[in-house]
Amino acid sequence: MNETWDADEFRSRVQAALNTFLEIQSERLAPLGDEVEPLLRRARESMSGGKRLRASFCYWGHRAVRPSPTPAEDEALVRAAAALELLQASALVHDDVIDDSDTRRGAPAAHRAFEADHAAAGWPGRSRAYGDAAAVLLGDLLLTWSDELLRTSGFGAAETAAALSVFDHTRSEVIAGQFLDITVQARGAADIEAAMKVVRYKAAKYSVERPLHVGAALAGASAEQIEALSAYGLPVGEAFQLRDDLLGVFGDPSVTGKPAGDDLVEGKRTVLVALALTGSSPADADLLDRSLGQPLTEDQVAALRTVIASSGAEQQVEKTITELADQGLTALAQASASGTLDSGAAAVLRSLATAATQRTV
Repeated sequence: MNETWDADEFRSRVQAALNTFLEIQSERLAPLGDEVEPLLRRARESMSGGKRLRASFCYWGHRAVRPSPTPAEDEALVRAAAALELLQASALVHDDVIDDSDTRRGAPAAHRAFEADHAAAGWPGRSRAYGDAAAVLLGDLLLTWSDELLRTSGFGAAETAAALSVFDHTRSEVIAGQFLDITVQARGAADIEAAMKVVRYKAAKYSVERPLHVGAALAGASAEQIEALSAYGLPVGEAFQLRDDLLGVFGDPSVTGKPAGDDLVEGKRTVLVALALTGSSPADADLLDRSLGQPLTEDQVAALRTVIASSGAEQQVEKTITELADQGLTALAQASASGTLDSGAAAVLRSLATAATQRTV
């Protein structure tokens, strides 16, 4: 089945579902006049592009339980999967405000774009404050829309209620995980355990495990099937975020759309950084620690990359990614062999695990 699944076509279907939904929302907001257009334009921008991994995991979580949905169910499933992308868009908008990021996917982050609107219009007051406020509202709107799109995706009342229960849990986890993240950064300590907890609750669960659960809930999954999807999805989700941490330091800006060493400039106390601080010499650890969250030149970023690499942290994270991915794939193979999850869907989920954990962007 993985050979016949067209990932590009699926992404196009998700984008079409998002576009249709936004058209409906635009019509609803039309009475507010032209002044709301920048909000809608930024919503469109935040909903375009991306890997659509969360939508994919939702879709195949459903297919792992119900391998052959009817055409109507399949269309409803794509809309439900698209709701996960709205949640992701909301999280990214808010995350960029929290991290004071300048760019997202190679373009100005939403709060910077709103800030530029204010400055260009010559309005009184602080452009930055306007930009931050407008972006927070955009993120809130996208979060609200994610709930609405899932509720109106086209499934029956019982299936929708089951999925919404998972979705409620998902949103609570990711917001609490984000709070945990900013607390870890504020504390400024090299705490590997705390950093791994951030990995799990800020990213791993809502990126892989919970999307699988949403899709499975819409298919009427049993407790055994939900457990099997967790055994696969949680370690793959953790590996996914650890890959993100590596890309935040060692990624190619021309590919990631972020400046070189962006996580270092933002001062993120990731697992990678915590391991580097623990494994470096006192002098190197001090250099890394006091450089985090500071404006850095390309040469300074390169020097910090050398510190992290020489500490062994990069290799440790790569090893952990491999171990976690293997753990998830082993669990998936067992669930497929036992008939708990559909074997065809499991084949696609294997390829999605590779896409999530071995990516360069």
